[in-house]
Amino acid sequence: MIPRYSRPEMVAIWSPETKFRIWFEIEAHACDAQAALGVIPKANAEAVWRAKDVEFDVARIDEIEAVTKHDVIAFLTHLAEHVGADEARFVHQGMTSSDVLDTTLNIQLVRASDILLAGMDRVLAALKARALEHKDTVRIGRSHGIHAEPTTMGLTFARFYAEMARGRKRLEAAREEIRTGAISGAVGTFANIDPQVEAYVCDKLGLEPETISTQVIPRDRHAMFFATLGVIASSIENIAIEIRHMQRTEVLEAEEYFSPGQKGSSAMPHKRNPVLTENLTGLARLVRMSVIPALENVALWHERDISHSSVERAIGPDTTITLDFALNRLAGVVEKLVIYPETMLKNMNKFKGLVMSQRVLLALTQAGVSREDSYRLVQRNAMKVWETGADFKTELLADPEVTAALSPAEIEEKFDLGYHTKHVDTIFARVFGS
Repeated sequence: MIPRYSRPEMVAIWSPETKFRIWFEIEAHACDAQAALGVIPKANAEAVWRAKDVEFDVARIDEIEAVTKHDVIAFLTHLAEHVGADEARFVHQGMTSSDVLDTTLNIQLVRASDILLAGMDRVLAALKARALEHKDTVRIGRSHGIHAEPTTMGLTFARFYAEMARGRKRLEAAREEIRTGAISGAVGTFANIDPQVEAYVCDKLGLEPETISTQVIPRDRHAMFFATLGVIASSIENIAIEIRHMQRTEVLEAEEYFSPGQKGSSAMPHKRNPVLTENLTGLARLVRMSVIPALENVALWHERDISHSSVERAIGPDTTITLDFALNRLAGVVEKLVIYPETMLKNMNKFKGLVMSQRVLLALTQAGVSREDSYRLVQRNAMKVWETGADFKTELLADPEVTAALSPAEIEEKFDLGYHTKHVDTIFARVFGS
């Protein structure tokens, strides 16, 4: 991923240096297990660990690979240059390249998951803080982009919190799904390596042995992982879209923090654009871009092919790096989001009480008017508000068919804003606990 949308901690997981370090640990632990079983001399296993503090030369490995055309063999050759050819002759005993590659990929994805979970925690904390801050800040709810009924800004943040909390649970499950390793040898039969070696290596690296591998770890695990990241990205976009709407000039119920010295347009000095949330919408697309290739990687030929390899070399780092950046950008946006409660009230009252139409409809039905007639009476007066800018309550009080069923006091009561917020505490208890 390009540096513009990258954070160093996540990038480091996917560096060649990190990859080769994990490869070394897998091989070294496997040698220990083989020595314990009496398959190789203990002295040879101990010799391998002499390279534990070595900084593997990436350029040298690339140089060897240019000849061998095989990355794992290139690494093993370079390792032998440090350990000694004779001492290293039992390295990779009974193993195949996928044992190293697949186990390493899963370790990297687990580590990436931990960073992503921390990012989600930051987003959740920001959403909860803003939800509590604006629990009773009334704003208009919208359906189809049109004014519907009153809600609160706190409820908006609370629903985003609940959505991201579900995403976090899914990511925890995806992390567990991917937390497997395989040291099972060619075609996964353990013919040339004892299953105890796999168990030992996995234990040392914090993994569970793969239930059954066919030389590769089954890619349905990875498909679930990347699909989960795609869902989280869509939740990020869901929040970003709402903020982008709120920042529209004719709405302006909230806006991204605009820092001193910031410029919104090269041509128009007045502009304050929602550039961060627009960026998040784009980043979400990049994350979701990995989902279909990950699903297509599930179907491999027989016990293995490498059609998945090129895909994962790209989507492993790119997707986790992008989502990590997006989560932290979103957290920053929510933390600093500037909210305008007065504008929310102004927008809600733009059509002079129109948003209380359902309360009047229900009151008429309770008063004995048929549903069809009640709807007709309310809509008749509502259309005057849309078309002429009339006051909804005034029109209702002047409609003899309406006042025949409801007294002026009963009509007046239907415009009590508190009616729509009376269960906010109940909803908050469901989302955040008591």
